[in-house]
Amino acid sequence: MLKLFRVIALLEGTSYILLILAMPIKYLLNDETYVKILGMPHGILFIGYISMSIIGKFKYKWNYKQFFIITIASLIPFGTFYIDQKYLR
Repeated sequence: MLKLFRVIALLEGTSYILLILAMPIKYLLNDETYVKILGMPHGILFIGYISMSIIGKFKYKWNYKQFFIITIASLIPFGTFYIDQKYLR
């Protein structure tokens, strides 16, 4: 399960960064293509990341502080990469 969580975390972090890079293209160049392409996969990966963090809390007996840090990292750019290095290895 931890291996799957790591893959989801890395994909979610990558999709988040790509989505952030796509936002200026949407608003400055009036081209929504990249946001439309990246939006749904990022949403699914985000839900998967949150679900895996909830499962991981019970399976790996993370305390509330660890769980909070792991969960909130999905909202911070590059946060999931930090979580992978600190908690998921």
